[in-house]
Order: sequence, then structure tokens, then C-alpha cells
Amino acid sequence: MPARTAIPHVHQRPDGSGPARDRRPLGVLLAANVVSIAGNMLTVVAVPWFVLETTGSPARAGLVAFAATLPVVLAAILGGPLIDRLGYAVTSVVSDAVCAVAMAAVPLLHLTVGLRYWELLALVGVSGLFHAPGETAREVLMPRLAERADTTVARASSAYEGASRGARMLGAPLAGVLISVLGATNTLLVDAVTFAVSAVLIGIGVRDRTPTPSEGSVAEGSGGYRAELREGFAYLVAARLLFAIVLMVMVTNALDQAWSAVLLPVNAREHLGGSVSIGLVAGTFGGGALIGSLTYGVVGHRLPQRGLYIGAFLVCGFPRTAVAAFVPGLTPLLVTCAVCGLAAGVLNPMIGTEMVRLVPERLRSRVFGAVTSGVLVAVPLGGLLGGFLVQYAGLRTAMATVSAVYLLTTLSPLALPAFRHWTDEPADTP
Repeated sequence: MPARTAIPHVHQRPDGSGPARDRRPLGVLLAANVVSIAGNMLTVVAVPWFVLETTGSPARAGLVAFAATLPVVLAAILGGPLIDRLGYAVTSVVSDAVCAVAMAAVPLLHLTVGLRYWELLALVGVSGLFHAPGETAREVLMPRLAERADTTVARASSAYEGASRGARMLGAPLAGVLISVLGATNTLLVDAVTFAVSAVLIGIGVRDRTPTPSEGSVAEGSGGYRAELREGFAYLVAARLLFAIVLMVMVTNALDQAWSAVLLPVNAREHLGGSVSIGLVAGTFGGGALIGSLTYGVVGHRLPQRGLYIGAFLVCGFPRTAVAAFVPGLTPLLVTCAVCGLAAGVLNPMIGTEMVRLVPERLRSRVFGAVTSGVLVAVPLGGLLGGFLVQYAGLRTAMATVSAVYLLTTLSPLALPAFRHWTDEPADTP
């Protein structure tokens, strides 16, 4: 692809000191991400419930989760240079548009000619394949639009994550209510609409005219697609702290997938009164996470980052499955999820701010893609193993096992030397 020769017009401040502040693109990005993630939450809740309704098998629900997330990993591994070539806004639009079509096809086939199980696996796989590049593209766009809005990356990251958490908080209860009122099949139609709305918002409201890093590198003859992939992964492995964070989040994401795709739906169906309880649990966690994200934007970025990271991870994960396994009833689980969510909310903006600090802009789409693939690489196994663990060992044993592994993982920063490289200075990155 040839390098661009035209220089886009840039509006100046009235005093001529630099580009004028424009908050609208960042606001549109946040809104589109909210809608897209709300759609993701409908998928997360409605698809397992659809499988349990139509097959009654936790193992098949786990297999669908595997089919949905394995392509996400492949796309994240291979997609970084492709995002550079297409452009960040275009990638986001195409990603959401394909997800809309794939999700709409599930209920439409089921209601008309019939939906075979392998067809469901293929459709959720297509949705997963296109989901990761769009999410990565929006994440890479965020620091650029933050600069255009004249705000710090730490604050923009907090707002971005807060908006995402808010979408999860609202999307999960909405999914539970929609399933109880409309059924899982019709809820998937609503899911498809949310992806379409997100695509339209980015397509109309975000004009990212800054040349992407790969355009400059191609103009200089700096290697092809595989070289760019290698560069992103090589940088990630060499950045010891970032690599250690990826390994840790890789494990916890797999455990979270087992919880959300299998353990919670089965627990809700057998012990908590139905699909609405899934929405209440996930929404309570999301509400706590939203407060945590916003709190990080106000005061969290001023605190010692390593200590905050370790403390938040210890609180956010293992108590959920431990309480679900050993304390009966919905209320104790909701209280626990509120506390866990509060701690979880500070993690993503903290990690996102650290990634921007550690990775030069020229490499961000490639390294962020490598990070995304790394943290997701074990997620397909999480849903698959969770399903088989429930099927053959029982629900309580599965939840207790997930809780124990989660606790051991979140204690690892106390022993791994790489985490000593994380400065305890405040994260006021401009």
C-alpha cells in the first residue's frame, strides 16, 4: 500500500497554538463501544441459554463457547497488521457488521428451515473471528482520540473502560429480562441489531485520518505482513512486565469464561431461579466494575500501581466461585459480585494505561493485537473444560476447582520477578 501524500486539514486553536480540541470522536467511540459490548453481553447470556434450552447439555454449551472463542484468538494473533492496512475505523465497522449478520442468522435459521448444531458452531465461530479485530481497533483508536480531545490517556482509558463496564452492567440484566420475556431466540435478534448500530456509529462519527503506522513502514520498505506480526510478538515477549501481565490475565480469562459460559448459566438454571438471575449476577458485577473504573479515573491513577494491581486481582476473582459453590442463595452471590466487580473495574484501565506507556505508537496495533491474542488464547479451553467438568464432576466441584486455580494465579505477582519492574509511581501518563 503506498504511503499517503495528501496532508489532511487540521483545525487550529483560536490562538494558533495547535489543533483545536474535538471531543466528539472520542464520545462517539465510547458510545459505539457501549452498544457493541451490550451486544456482546446479550451473546454471552443468550447463546449458552439457547444451547441449554435446545440440547439440555452443559458439555454442548461448553463446546459452543469453545467454538465462539477459538476464532477470536486466531483473529487476534493474525489481525494486527491487517488492522493497520484497513484502518482502525474501517476495521471496527466491518467487524460489527459481520457480527450482526452472523448473530441474526442463528434465530432466523432456527425459526425457518431449522438450525443444526454444527451450523450454530459455525455461526458463533464467524462472529468470534471478526469480534477481536474490531475491539483491538477501537482500543488503538482511543489514545489518538484522547489526544484530539485534549485529555490524558489515563482519564480516557478510565472513561473507555467505565463505558464498557456500564454496558456490561446494563447488558447482562437486559439479556436476562429479554430471555424471560422474548425467549433466547428473539433475544439473539436484538443482539444482531446492537452490532449494526455500533457499526453505523463508528462509520458516521469517527474519521481517523491520521496515517496508520504500517503505511509509513511500507513506504520505507520495512518488511511484509509476517515481519510485522513477528515484530509485535517479539516486542511483547521482550517487555517482561507486559508479558507477565498477559500470562496472568490469560489464565484468569479462561477461568472467567468457564464461569460466564457454563458455571453461572447452569447454577442459575438449577438453583437460582432462571435466566433473570444471570442478568442480576452479571449486572451487579458490571455495576461494581463501572464504579471501580470511574474511581480509577478520579484517584486510582494517583496510587502506587503495582500494589493496586495485586490487591485488585486478589479481590476480583476467586470469591465469586467460592461463594457460589459453598453459600446457597442469590443474595450472598450478589453481594460478593458487587465487591469483586469494584476491584475488577480498576484493572483494565490500569493495564491499558501501562500498555500505552510501554508501547510506542508505531507498534500499538501489532502489540495490542498480540496482547489480545495472548490474554484470549486459553479462553476457548476455559469454556470447554468448564462444560465437561460440570457434566462429569458436578457443579460444586467445578466451581471449587475454578476458585482454587484463580486464587493461586492472582498470588503469582508476589513471586514473579517481572512484576518488580512495575513502577509504583502514579500513572499520570499524558
